[in-house]
Amino acid sequence: MIPISQPDIQEDEINAVIDVLKSGIIVQGEKTQELEQLFTKICGTKYAVAVNSGTAALHTALYAAGIGPGDEVITSPFTFGATANSILMVGAKSIFVDITLDSYNIDASKIEEAITPNTKAILPINLYGQAADYSKIQTIAKKHKLLIIEDAAQSVGSKYDVRASGNLGDIGCLSLYATKNIMCGEGGMITTNDKEYFDRAKLFRNHGQPENEKYNYLDLGFNYRLTDIAAAIGIEQVKKLSQYTSRRQSIAKKYSESFNDVPGIITPIIKSNRTHVFHQYTIFVTDEFKLSRDELQKYLFEKNIQTNVYYPKPLNKFDQFLSSGTFTNATKAAKRVLSLPVHPQLTDDDVNYIISTFLHI
Repeated sequence: MIPISQPDIQEDEINAVIDVLKSGIIVQGEKTQELEQLFTKICGTKYAVAVNSGTAALHTALYAAGIGPGDEVITSPFTFGATANSILMVGAKSIFVDITLDSYNIDASKIEEAITPNTKAILPINLYGQAADYSKIQTIAKKHKLLIIEDAAQSVGSKYDVRASGNLGDIGCLSLYATKNIMCGEGGMITTNDKEYFDRAKLFRNHGQPENEKYNYLDLGFNYRLTDIAAAIGIEQVKKLSQYTSRRQSIAKKYSESFNDVPGIITPIIKSNRTHVFHQYTIFVTDEFKLSRDELQKYLFEKNIQTNVYYPKPLNKFDQFLSSGTFTNATKAAKRVLSLPVHPQLTDDDVNYIISTFLHI
């Protein structure tokens, strides 16, 4: 079976972990600090705070930004549940805005109509590895004095114009989960240029304690610390980010060249001012294709090609998010999108087999 995702764990990562275990310092030590410094360089921000998951990054960022009970945060319903769950975790409410079908990101042209006196922030998601329309989002945020909290969980290494993902809002949130473009098993990163947000995030990840003042609880906090074991893996992965990104882009290009003329298949669109890092390569299956989306997924699975649907049910369909409204494009995408393997572990033979299998339906 060709898997939809596969972490790349080599001797570099293994030896780095062994070195940490031998050191005896395994939680939030020098390796964590080194990883944080690397992310300030990747994202071009002044500060970075490592935490133990992408969800923890979102929760911490929202809290650090002062989002709380009674506040509303505008975001997309077409995403993983962690985005909206994190808004609930600080007592705020998600206000969903539909997506565009050319990028699957939030439709910036519809954001203003969703703003109310309770709106405090916009939380765009850079879905599949391509940034949302931050030029429009930044204009709206400035006009209405709103914060931008960037969900960059899937877009490490991508850019909007010349600015890196993780530095497109007031706070960026990245994931280092095992299937992400670079990973450390479980981990996350908060990036910002704001010293106050940075300081609050550091307290929040460590039970409200300053780093050098144990048992002095200055604020609400959780145990969101990253281990040095995980950080050591992340450091080795960062060294390969450019290599991984190039491979994903190369595979995606080959897919698109092969599938662009297939009736009923819409391949990913790369916006002219954005760098797509293809966390996922996602096609849109229309009625013109020979099979339905679900039939296509079943067919490929029978041919030993794993695919996945990201995401089969928009978040507005879940009762806990207390959503109202109709989100036509998100609903349509949930029924039509299918992601193919695009990870760097794929061999050329794997890629050619996937293409050949697809074209011979």
